[in-house]
Amino acid sequence: MGTVEAAAERVIAATPERIYGLIADYREGRPKVLPESFVDYRVEQGGLGAGTVVTYTLHAARRQRPYRLEVTEPQPGRVLHEVDTTSSFTQDWTVEPAEGGARVRIACSWRGAGGIGGFFERTFAPKGVSRLYEQLLDGIQRECAGGRSAPGP
Repeated sequence: MGTVEAAAERVIAATPERIYGLIADYREGRPKVLPESFVDYRVEQGGLGAGTVVTYTLHAARRQRPYRLEVTEPQPGRVLHEVDTTSSFTQDWTVEPAEGGARVRIACSWRGAGGIGGFFERTFAPKGVSRLYEQLLDGIQRECAGGRSAPGP
């Protein structure tokens, strides 16, 4: 077994405060940026930053997997940390000032399978997850541009 990691990042033309507020608002903001592969998204507890618990089913690569994420804010206003209560999956959202707006980074990791299945997981899963993260960044960019399509990266 090895650790599998994936990430994507982009500078988005909005203030760090605007972007962080959008993604830390799990009731109103976050659903606006989720791609269609996130199904049955629901806030179980909280809804704004630390203490929030959300559930959803991710449909990707002809598979479906449920998640139940608990949220902490190790650096309020800058980092959201999400831990799946049903697996080893963790995900971090980091927002920091950058030339032209704010740099948004989404990164995750989990303990992968062993054997040949683990080899394929470590080889192909990061690319698929990174594509999904690019879609999330597209949603953030679109929402920060007022809900209209914005120019690509």
